[in-house]
Formats: sequence, C-alpha cells, structure tokens
Amino acid sequence: MILLRRLLGDVLRRQRQRQGRTLREVSSSARVSLGYLSEVERGQKEASSELLSAICDALDVRMSELMREVSDELSLAELAASAAASEPVPAPVRPMLNSVSVTGVATERVTIKAPAEAVDVVAA
Repeated sequence: MILLRRLLGDVLRRQRQRQGRTLREVSSSARVSLGYLSEVERGQKEASSELLSAICDALDVRMSELMREVSDELSLAELAASAAASEPVPAPVRPMLNSVSVTGVATERVTIKAPAEAVDVVAA
C-alpha cells in the first residue's frame, strides 16, 4: 500500500537536503519541534496543511511545487505497483484536438511542448 505521508516526508527531506540544511535549522525556522519534523520526514506523522505551509515557508518552496513533486512520486509508485501486480496500466487521458488541414507544407513531424503535456503534430 502506498502511503501519502511517506511520499510527502521523502519529498520534504529531499528539499531540505538539496539546500544543505539541517532538521534543526528548518524546525527552528518553521517553529515546529525537531522531533515532530523528523517524524513527518520519516512518514510517521501526518502533517496538517498549516504545518506543511510553515515547513514550505521555512524551505522557501511553494506548496504547489511540493505537492507536484509528491504527485509525481505517487504516479511512479502506482505504476510500479501496477507493473508488479501485472495489471494493465490505463493510458493517460488526453484532450481531443480538432484536426487541422495544412496544404503546401512538406510532411514532417513536429513536437510542441506545453507545460502539462506534449502534443504531436503531423503536417500533411
């Protein structure tokens, strides 16, 4: 079973370590006890939204960035669990695009990268 608190703790720890900061520094800045922050990082305690906000402020990281990284970790863990269970992995849902007709252009493949996804465009 994938525990969200464990993934969240792993991401928080990595963020702190990337900055070369100690638990003591971050706990002091966030006004959270060192022991409690340690338990959150180890996935032993569920952090409230208020606590996460204080930790993110102390780490100078947006909560949305933190949650995006947690979401990515969760996706990977789910894929790994599906592969281990030999379950088929559903294809990602992508928005439908209207077809566009282009004439007088040489046929080539172009990839347009957008923030949320990559879209393949084939000129014909």
